[in-house]
Amino acid sequence: MLEESRKEEVEYRVLGIDPGLADTGYALIRECNGTLVLQEGGLIRTNSQMALTCRLREIYEELMKVMESYKPSVVAVEDLYTDYRHPGTAVLMGHARGVCLLAAARYGLEVINYSPARVKKSLTGNGRASKGQVKAMVRVTLNLREEPGSEHVADAIAIALCHLRELKFRK
Repeated sequence: MLEESRKEEVEYRVLGIDPGLADTGYALIRECNGTLVLQEGGLIRTNSQMALTCRLREIYEELMKVMESYKPSVVAVEDLYTDYRHPGTAVLMGHARGVCLLAAARYGLEVINYSPARVKKSLTGNGRASKGQVKAMVRVTLNLREEPGSEHVADAIAIALCHLRELKFRK
């Protein structure tokens, strides 16, 4: 009888990814009946002395492990953006982003893309918010004891939170 009166739990898991060749941040946020929980957050750091192909393989393999362990429902990724004064940075970020998309495709996961400005606006109300403002809002939104140590992890959390907010507005 107790089982019948229990509200059925519906869980949705978003893997947010902030792609980068040197540092790729990721965060898995679980939403269960309206409650948000940061289940995992981390940084995939590659060695700049290694060949590009080895660095990309490392990002891919580490993301595959995360996806296998946490079984996300969807992947939210930051769109490619860079200052036009540094086109080489855009190319390198594009390589890293590509292996993130490949890992998601390998698991048959839908990928949703968000621009950095859209993520910042969703979280802070300002599309030009500073990294510090994003980190502070991540801490407040998820009721964390402290801000994430890495800006890349904070960005990955913010990307996942942006997707969850977008879903609520669509309903």
